[in-house]
Amino acid sequence: MSNQHLKAITLTHVRYFKGDQLGYFLAWISLVPVFISLGGFVSHFLFRRELQGMFFALGLTISQFINEVIKTSVQQARPETCVMLEMCDSHGWPSSHSQYMFFFATYLSLLTYKRFGNLFRKQMVLVGLVIWPLALLTMYSRVYLGYHTVAQVFAGAGLGIFLGGLWFWVVNSVLRGLFPVIEESFFGRWFYVKDTSHIPNLLKFEYENARAARRHSSYKRAE
Repeated sequence: MSNQHLKAITLTHVRYFKGDQLGYFLAWISLVPVFISLGGFVSHFLFRRELQGMFFALGLTISQFINEVIKTSVQQARPETCVMLEMCDSHGWPSSHSQYMFFFATYLSLLTYKRFGNLFRKQMVLVGLVIWPLALLTMYSRVYLGYHTVAQVFAGAGLGIFLGGLWFWVVNSVLRGLFPVIEESFFGRWFYVKDTSHIPNLLKFEYENARAARRHSSYKRAE
C-alpha cells in the first residue's frame, strides 16, 4: 500500500493560492460547469422534462466524451504548474471546462434565437451579458489557476463552439421529427416527457393555462 499513489477526483478539485482573491473568485467560476450540470439539467429533468433540454444535456455529455477521447489520443501535457496542482497524471489538450462552457453558450444562443424569435429577442441580451462572459471567465480561470495553457483553452473553446452548433443542427433538423414518437412512447408517458418547441410563446402559454386551470374545478387540488 505504501508504494501506491493517491489520485483525486478532479470534478471539484480546484486549487488557488491562499490570499489570492482573484484566484478564489476564478476557482468558483471554474466550477460553473458542475453547477450547470447538477443544478441546471438535473432540476430541469425533475421539474420541466422538456425533450429539448434533455437532448441539450445529451449533447454536452457526448461533447465531454469526445474531449476525453481526444485527450487520451493526443496526450498533450498540462503546463509545468501541474506539479504543484498534482494534475500531471492527466492530459490538457483540449480543455474540457472551456469546451463545456462554449458548447453550452453556443447551443443556448442558437436555441434562444430560434425559440423566441422577434417577440423575445431580449432574451438574447441576457445570454450575451451572462452566459458568454461566464464562458470567457471559465476559459481564463483555467489558465490563471495553472491547469491549462492558452492554446489548450482556445482549443477547447473552438471545439465547444463547433460541436455546440453541430449538435443544435442535428437535434433541430434531424432528431426533432422523433420528438412526438418519444412523447407517445412508454418512457415519455411514464415520465411525462414533453416537447413544447412548437409553442411560440411558452411563458405566456403556461401563464394563461395556469390561470385557467385555477378557475376550473376539475384541476383544483383537494384540501
